[in-house]
Amino acid sequence: MLKLNHKNLDVWKLAIKFVSKIYKITSKYPVEELFGLTSQTRRASISVPANIAEGASRKSLTERKRFFEISRSSLVELNTHIEIAKELKYLKEEILLELEKDLNELFAKLSNFIEKSR
Repeated sequence: MLKLNHKNLDVWKLAIKFVSKIYKITSKYPVEELFGLTSQTRRASISVPANIAEGASRKSLTERKRFFEISRSSLVELNTHIEIAKELKYLKEEILLELEKDLNELFAKLSNFIEKSR
């Protein structure tokens, strides 16, 4: 593995842990959702740390912030996928509360990170 600076970022580490949680949760979705909601939810979750990493490697502030904002947008997309799963009753209430807490924490940290980026 490469020793890159983004791996030291708390927001990136938190996003990586969140991806793992999303994979575990979506593994319990119905099999017919494998190429639908399961895939889309996982892809959106992966986009969060991936865009943080890509942004961290960019030289210009404008480019860095653009990737960080894409990462934040993926969180919003992910929130929508979770709302859909809630409507379809794929998630138990305690899982929903946990995901909501995690999403809010990650969104706040990422927003703060974007604000302080230089």
